[in-house]
Amino acid sequence: MATIRPQNAKGTRDFGPLESSRRNYIFDTIKKRFQSHGFMPLETPAVENLNVLTGKYGEEGDKLLFRVLNSGDFLKKVKPEDLEEKNLGAISAKMCDRGLRYDLTIPFARYVCANLNELALPFKRYQIQPVWRADRPQKGRYREFYQCDGDIIGTESLLSEVSLVEVYHDVFNDLKLDGVEIVINNRKILQGIASVLGVSDKLTDMTIAIDKLDKIGAEKVGEELLKRDFSEEQVARLSTLLTLEGSSDEKLSTIKEFLGEDEVGKLGLEELEFVLSNVRELGIENLVFDPTLARGLDYYTGCIFEVKLVDGSMGSIGGGGRYDDLTSMFGQKEKLSGVGISFGAERIYDVMLDRGLFEDISASVDFMIINMSDDDQKEYLQIARNFRAQGRSIEIYPTSAKMKKQMTYANKRGVKNVIFYGDQEKEQRILKIKDMETGQEKQESLA
Repeated sequence: MATIRPQNAKGTRDFGPLESSRRNYIFDTIKKRFQSHGFMPLETPAVENLNVLTGKYGEEGDKLLFRVLNSGDFLKKVKPEDLEEKNLGAISAKMCDRGLRYDLTIPFARYVCANLNELALPFKRYQIQPVWRADRPQKGRYREFYQCDGDIIGTESLLSEVSLVEVYHDVFNDLKLDGVEIVINNRKILQGIASVLGVSDKLTDMTIAIDKLDKIGAEKVGEELLKRDFSEEQVARLSTLLTLEGSSDEKLSTIKEFLGEDEVGKLGLEELEFVLSNVRELGIENLVFDPTLARGLDYYTGCIFEVKLVDGSMGSIGGGGRYDDLTSMFGQKEKLSGVGISFGAERIYDVMLDRGLFEDISASVDFMIINMSDDDQKEYLQIARNFRAQGRSIEIYPTSAKMKKQMTYANKRGVKNVIFYGDQEKEQRILKIKDMETGQEKQESLA
């Protein structure tokens, strides 16, 4: 039998006890802030029907869906002529009815439509689960990764946007992650820009190109737009907006002048200014307006967000926006406006690791009882139970092995303190406790 290398699938990672403890710290911090705003937990299946997923993420997103082969004879629906003609689209559609979820928002919308009669609207949920994308793996980009989402659906109130910005700000403050910038724009502003340029029918082409600005630069974005049948004049006018500098207020002033009396654009500006002004009233200063933020997902219709590091050491670590007609894709006749954000937990983890922000977090145990004799196991069990009742973590070395072996295990395990309970300690009804970091010893009376 050939030897199999114990290797991860490309774009995936293992997380040992220490890494898992650190990740749970991030997840718990996010949960706490969502819960403080009245959000409730939700979980959905890893596998969704493909008709739920396709057509929701735009042309680029559909290419990144992981498709799952049908059970049994997955080729039974494929015709010989499909194979001969190498019609990959038709073959894939007949072989795969399901796919791994691309994000948590579309499954959430499906859940809301399926359970609408039982939900109290507005419905606020947070969800922390893995998602999958057939992307090219690189630093900060994985094929399997966790998303931490929060959504509010069933209200058009812009107080929802303000609340979500507050969650972003407080979570990163709790994690002691400095230099974080929450960027905001509005898709109605982008619609207005497209209208003024005379390319309303090419809004998706424009936003897909603009969304690549940070990666390829303004010149390459212009070249891509020319390939998509934008005129040189249209590209030149748009380029002036892509290179705007200054404060949020200065950029807003320029965009207002550009949009003029365009009704959709003006509405987008009003929504954006409401959020900006109310967030500032809360003392949150790291929300900034950027008219080049596009969020290349077709379902966004209002305010959109992206969270970045000012030093540029990592790509986006969060994003989201408002979607006014997402549930209509599932046959929902009543318009349900929603808005949501997502935390990029994997990237947040990498940034915190690089910055040494996990120093106080470990997978260690507070105490370990040295097993002096198998005859004393009942007493060890009682001591351990008393410690756990006091909220202290403790384990017992399972056998009365040599002292060196037990102490080596304690060091590898990261045990903070070891407990000695031998004949002398039994006689005095005490526990001798050694601090493994300092080597200092103390005594504690046995209750």
